Formats: sequence, structure tokens, C-alpha cells
Amino acid sequence: MSWGFEEGRVYNRREDIHARFGGQRQSGIITPSQHPLVVAFTGSTGRQHGYEDAWLPDGSFEYFGEGQVGDMTMSGGNAAIANHSADGESLLLFEKVRDGYRFVGEMVCEAVLERNSPDQRGDIRRAFVFRMRRMEAIVEAVEASATELATDISDLRRKAYEAAGVRAPRPGTRPRNVYERSADVRNYVLGRAKGHCEGCGQIAPFRRPDGSPYLEPHHIRRVSDGGPDHPAFVIALCPNCHRRVHAGSDGPTYNTALLAAMSGIERKIWV
Repeated sequence: MSWGFEEGRVYNRREDIHARFGGQRQSGIITPSQHPLVVAFTGSTGRQHGYEDAWLPDGSFEYFGEGQVGDMTMSGGNAAIANHSADGESLLLFEKVRDGYRFVGEMVCEAVLERNSPDQRGDIRRAFVFRMRRMEAIVEAVEASATELATDISDLRRKAYEAAGVRAPRPGTRPRNVYERSADVRNYVLGRAKGHCEGCGQIAPFRRPDGSPYLEPHHIRRVSDGGPDHPAFVIALCPNCHRRVHAGSDGPTYNTALLAAMSGIERKIWV
């Protein structure tokens, strides 16, 4: 369940979505101003407007951006989907069915593709296609080899900040999936910590078989853990501090304190 929605259940758009969150009532993508949330709607009726949303064999979902006539622009709902993870906003997908809108699940946008596609009038235009993947399919890997962490911290940081943004792949390359981008953020955060918990400051409680210190990345700002996030909002914690955030009586307060400490943690790396 995400944001109170149960996967597979059918909801009334006006009563169950807009009444709770607000947002644009006629749009295929809504961006409620008072909630860190982006909601995307899909359905077979989109084909008449030039949208060809589809599930791919690897389990990802291709979602056409908004804009019925002429070239799509990276603004409004399109920009909201592309930047949702870096902005700390959840992305929810609903499918139009006979009796309402079925909740597909919480998604992560892992790539933005550009494709020539007919618009509502049949004219060929530039369209944005968002490659999405289910949140629950993403198992954040906390393992990082000693070799990966030994990479120059500047290079780790560059890759991590590139991973935080979703952009079209360079010509001749494939889109980097969300697992690969999440690994870049993880590697930088663990390298930045230098073997010490960024919460309590204590040295990592033990080492992995390859000799690297064991710490766990924690996404401070996201509603759900997993998937790429901006590295300035991911912190390396010892298992005890990580459990404190998620299971402690002062978990929310501690998480807020970690967020307040993040600017100093990032700044001291480059001072």
C-alpha cells in the first residue's frame, strides 16, 4: 500500500484522489501543490491522443508524456515525472478501467526517451517517453565492494549527482536503469562516510569479507526507501541508527535531525 492506495483496487478519481490531494482534474498527470506527489494516469483511450503506453518484457513501463498536439515540452507534468525522485516526490500510476481507476502502484522513473510519434492530428512530433519501474521491484543493494569505494571521491560524486537526474541516454548507449543509478548514489554515500556512521559518528560495527566497512544508505527525504534519490539526501548509517529511524519511538525526529545535518556533511567533503 502506498499513500493509502491498495494495488489492484479501483478508485474514483474525483472522490478518492482529487478530494484528498487536489491537482489538475482534467490532466493525465497531476501535481498536487501541497503534497510531495505526482500522479500519472494511463489507459487505452490515450491512443486517440497519440499516447502508446505499454509494459515491456523486462517489467518496466513506457509512459508517454503530456501534450496532445505538436512537440512535447519538458515542463509541467512531464518535468514533474522526470524529476520526481530528485525532488523527493512519490510517483503513483493509475490505469483507467471500466468502473474507475485501478491503482497500479508506486513507480520510479528510470529514463526519459525521445521518440517520433503522431500527435492527436496525426502529425509526427517529438514525444517524451518515460521508462518507469515498480517501486517494490527495486531492492536497494547496500553491498559495495572495496574496489568500488576506493575510487576517487570526486568521480564517485560526479556519478552520483548524474544519477540523481533522469535524462535521455547519449547516442549509441542504452538507458541506465534504476538499479545502476541507485548503485552510483550508494557508492558515493558510502565513500563519503569513510567508514563512520554519518548519524552517530561511530566507526562501522564490522567489515565485510572484502575488508570494506559495513554501513547502510538511508534515504532521508523519500516517503518510501528504494530507488535513486539525490545524494545530498542519502546518508550512510550504521545498522543501529538505520533501525532507529525506521523502528524507534523517536524515528521521525531523528530523521529530521539527519536531514538538518546533511548540508554540513556534504559541505565538509569539499572544504
